[in-house]
Amino acid sequence: MEEVEIPQYFLCPISLQIMKDPVTTVTGITYDRESIEMWLCTAEEEAAVAMCPVTKQHLPKDTELLTPNHMLRRLIQAWCIVNAEKGVDRIPTPKYPMDKSNILRLIRQVNNNNNSNSNNDQQLCVDALRKMDDLVSENEKNRKCMEEVGAIKAIIGFIIRCYKYGNLLIPGLEEALRIFHSIWNPTHENKNHVKDNHDLVQATLWILKNEAKDIFHKIMIIKTHAMMVLKDVIEVSSSNLLSRLDSGFFQEIVHTLRKNSRNYISQQATKAALQVLIGACPWGRNKLKIIESGAIFELIELELTNPEKRVSELVFCLLANLCVLADGRAKFLEHAAGIALVTKRTLRISATIDDNAIQIFGFICKFSATKEVLLEMLRVGAVSKICMVMQADCEVYLKKKAREILRAHSHVWSNSPCIQIYLLTRQ
Repeated sequence: MEEVEIPQYFLCPISLQIMKDPVTTVTGITYDRESIEMWLCTAEEEAAVAMCPVTKQHLPKDTELLTPNHMLRRLIQAWCIVNAEKGVDRIPTPKYPMDKSNILRLIRQVNNNNNSNSNNDQQLCVDALRKMDDLVSENEKNRKCMEEVGAIKAIIGFIIRCYKYGNLLIPGLEEALRIFHSIWNPTHENKNHVKDNHDLVQATLWILKNEAKDIFHKIMIIKTHAMMVLKDVIEVSSSNLLSRLDSGFFQEIVHTLRKNSRNYISQQATKAALQVLIGACPWGRNKLKIIESGAIFELIELELTNPEKRVSELVFCLLANLCVLADGRAKFLEHAAGIALVTKRTLRISATIDDNAIQIFGFICKFSATKEVLLEMLRVGAVSKICMVMQADCEVYLKKKAREILRAHSHVWSNSPCIQIYLLTRQ
């Protein structure tokens, strides 16, 4: 790019870059919208006002008070066109968020379809959902505005309507699921819409069960969005709804974890599925239902594929929860790679995994410590890893737990070199 002198007033005082969407604050200073909104967003949460970066005056955090500087934007755009031959890129006219009245009109069109069988209403609904989907993808303001005017209720109604019609390919379903997850915010009102909504849970489960080989790619996209919606719902569901989940629900979720199977959806869906299982774990007999659905085996197999860090953390969290029960520990020990896998991952990925790994070893060593199990731990290096936890830069409570495990079974592991060092140096 040829050297070009940029007028000083074209530059944002924060980013020092040419402003794409100049806005003027109540202090009279013009900034690029993205930069000043980020500045206001990162100000102290409890403070009602921020500080103007230039004047140091108080600046309201309400972005609605930012006034578009159309004249300056047009000057910048004209200057960019004149200097295009010198390598200056043209700045497009920014898209501004729609006001609430327009979004309310779209929501009414969706609601009209939920209460009608008219073909005209159905087409208006699909058009409205596609427009809402476009708006959601444009900027955060549109997402926030849509959430504030109650779009979630209308979207839930449409998803349940598709479920009751039994047609996965109803136009607009993909958009509805994507909108739900994009604008979801666990406000009191939104929680009330979903916390006991068994129909919504059944609708997402119906989507996950559905198969259509001729449009496989589209179905996988819809299923990914459905799993994301289910995750959002389970996180705020009531104990009554969570304790009523049946074995079929957990079997369907667990089946999606196996890669290279017809039930596998996507990496994003896998993370959401693990979060669904973790969220449902504490309630009723859900731990046992998850174990009986074959989750332990699938979790170990999933971890053996060397997934990304976040997936590993979720896998270990769920394993630690399930190993609380005797059936969970039995299934874990049935898998030939169980102990070796936990051993390998300890002290190699993250503190979260270390925490859950020591919990797993703690449950096994306290409640399922047969001689064969203890010798297996010694053989695959688990004992050495527990000793290393004692020497590593770990939390005090984790070292305490490791010390308890070693003391409890030192008579079996006494021939291990690390145990001998530990016994000589312990206080």
